[in-house]
Amino acid sequence: MFSGSILLQILACVLYNNWWPMLSALMYVLVPMPCLFFGGGTTQFLISHDGGGWIDAAKFLTGASSVGSIAIPIILRHADLIGTGAMWIEFFSFFIFVCTVLCFHRASLEDEW
Repeated sequence: MFSGSILLQILACVLYNNWWPMLSALMYVLVPMPCLFFGGGTTQFLISHDGGGWIDAAKFLTGASSVGSIAIPIILRHADLIGTGAMWIEFFSFFIFVCTVLCFHRASLEDEW
């Protein structure tokens, strides 16, 4: 699923002969970083009610990078740097990426894996 998301990301660039949409691919790299650095490599901390300085910072950074993944194509479209079709392909790519993260989170919650 993740490779399908990246494929759509590349197609949004190639079909419209504009590489500005790859800017949101940077956010795909930044989204899992708080989990790796502050959460011990698991997604358990995202649904916990436990707080603390680093845990709250990780939740904030995860949310900010997720919102950035949606906002970057909108801003680029508003500035007429990308076309409407490229923006919609970016949104669909983000939807597939979110489904991939949710599947990973669900699989990491189960002990049988």
